[in-house]
Amino acid sequence: MEFSEGRREALKATGLLGGTLLMQPLMSFVNKKEDMLQRLIPASGEKLPVVGLGSWQQFDVGVSNSERVPLKAVLGSMHEIGGKVIDASPMYGRAEQVIGDLTADLKINDQFFLATKVWTTGKQQGIDQMNSSLAKMGRKKIDLMQVHNLQDYQTHLKTLRDWKEQGKIRYIGVTHYVDSAHAQLEQIVKSKAVDFVQFNYSIRSRNAENSLLKAARDNGVAVLINEPFDQGALFRAVKGKVLPPWADEIGAATWAQFFLKYILGESAVTCVIPGTSDVKHLADNLGAGVGSLPDEAMRRKMVSFLEGNEGVN
Repeated sequence: MEFSEGRREALKATGLLGGTLLMQPLMSFVNKKEDMLQRLIPASGEKLPVVGLGSWQQFDVGVSNSERVPLKAVLGSMHEIGGKVIDASPMYGRAEQVIGDLTADLKINDQFFLATKVWTTGKQQGIDQMNSSLAKMGRKKIDLMQVHNLQDYQTHLKTLRDWKEQGKIRYIGVTHYVDSAHAQLEQIVKSKAVDFVQFNYSIRSRNAENSLLKAARDNGVAVLINEPFDQGALFRAVKGKVLPPWADEIGAATWAQFFLKYILGESAVTCVIPGTSDVKHLADNLGAGVGSLPDEAMRRKMVSFLEGNEGVN
């Protein structure tokens, strides 16, 4: 696989080309000569790669090179590998601005599927915040605007529908990150008021399997998954442990891929968005979208292995 001239220039800008250590995970991915799995957005039929990038905490940085160069490397690498979805929010401090600045510097802003959120109360406050988000992210049109944690969602969904008709946003969504909100998310999904729903789901936190995932599938709503690693708790649970030999059957070479492939084995999931500021972790995460995925029997085996042998309760 050859780097295109445009992508080569983007990688030069990040400092990746010529940096052997940083290039190793990227080249390992590229040398697989496989494209990442893509899934359809039910509302349109548009395809998205199944692993994207979250920005909470990692992209809330200042303007210094020491803070921004690693993030620029992540974004340049993500573009080269074939990742597309980047999720942000006004709640995430300076993340929107940083994403907008760095993707503009790399001249690849329009190559990403940019998702952000409205996180305030009141119609005009929501409009003002969303206009600010578009400016920060360097866009006249945002791909996906979501109501963050359902805050004043009845008010904002009306505005989002108007904005969609006006062509200022392409898709509408709602989000939350705790199990207790799943019932309310499910009601909204069943009302067919949104194109996307975003929520927490992992191999250990499986409440969404009770009915929310099915509701999204049945009602044609795309699914973004946050908290795929339980805020790092999954890695702490398996620290020092070796992957089971049968992980090879689904192409999971690391624990990150093991955890992400479990999620992607659920067909209702459109894209999972783990956050990172590290190129090696990015390549590892995106690698979960390549090759085989577990069927239901294998997913049960994965859960049983963790719960029975790793003490994950």
